[in-house]
Amino acid sequence: MIIGVPKETKAQEHRVGLLPSAAYQLTQRGHQVLVEYGAGSGSGYRDEEYTRAGAELVSQHEEVFERAGLIVKVKEPLPDEYPLLRRGQILFTYLHLAANRPLTDALVRSGCVGIAYETVEIGKRLPLLEPMSEIAGRMSIIVGGYFLAKHTGGTGVLLGGVPGVLPGRVVVIGGGTSGVNAARMATGLGADVTILEVDIERMRFLDITMHGAHTLYSSPAHLLDLMPTVDLLIGAVLVPGARAPKLITREMLRMMKPGSVLVDIAVDQGGCVETSRPTTHHDPVYVEEGITHYCVANMPAAYARTATQALTNVTYRYVELLADHGLRGAFDRDPHLVAGLNLIDGQITYRGVAEAHGLPFCDPASALAEYVTV
Repeated sequence: MIIGVPKETKAQEHRVGLLPSAAYQLTQRGHQVLVEYGAGSGSGYRDEEYTRAGAELVSQHEEVFERAGLIVKVKEPLPDEYPLLRRGQILFTYLHLAANRPLTDALVRSGCVGIAYETVEIGKRLPLLEPMSEIAGRMSIIVGGYFLAKHTGGTGVLLGGVPGVLPGRVVVIGGGTSGVNAARMATGLGADVTILEVDIERMRFLDITMHGAHTLYSSPAHLLDLMPTVDLLIGAVLVPGARAPKLITREMLRMMKPGSVLVDIAVDQGGCVETSRPTTHHDPVYVEEGITHYCVANMPAAYARTATQALTNVTYRYVELLADHGLRGAFDRDPHLVAGLNLIDGQITYRGVAEAHGLPFCDPASALAEYVTV
């Protein structure tokens, strides 16, 4: 198979879909790997490393899409890439379609096979999303603490406090991977941390393992109690493949102290706060209702080398499966990959995406049975 690795075009997106070492493994298995010039430079991987790995360097972005049967990316295609996709081509990347109707429509029209990292599920785990959730969760405390500084418009509260001064209060909404990692970073700094969660068994687990944090059942009433005292609010809500629920309203934000900070990790799935809208690393924050909002939709790109390594660690085996055995062969050998199938041949095969946009849903097994490989 010909595998294409284009350079990411999203603003300040420095990650790359494959490491040189992964390209080497694929070429050793008889596959052809096309890498766009400069694709790995943001993560610290030079073009020469891909050449030594046996990959072919390609100068034109369009050529990667034109020649490759499997496109391996990090982020979703942007509008100027929509026309480059075609029927039968496999697109393997983060898609977050439930929050992006134009992209959904474009992929339906293209007829391509869209496999989303974020919906591949094993048990209750999302193994291809977890590493980026870990990074985003840890980052949320770093950036949140920075924007609490007075010179950035914050309240001037140091999260860890000092002897004789109470620490700042951090509230984390969601006890999943990103929420737990945010809480661990915050407790490590010495902050007063509360995690809100609705899964009782998950709260029991957090209570046993997170000795420096409190757990609280997530409800509007409890949120209203906490809002006036919180310094840093972390939105870490995830409904796999679906649009994030709006748990924080504008009225709730008005209860927070002016200069407090909100980090909405869920913004790439539409955000869990009414006032959230996507920002970039170049211009990461804005102020609404007196609260600093940090809503960067690709947070892990800030630490591109670490993020690329962590991502390739979990995606490579699936890239190899798809390259070695094709679409049906890969699904037969690892049925968990089927959960990642969001679209095929113009049909939406992930229920959360279809419901988010009010579009028809097609059972993936039926869609695969009808699919004729190009």
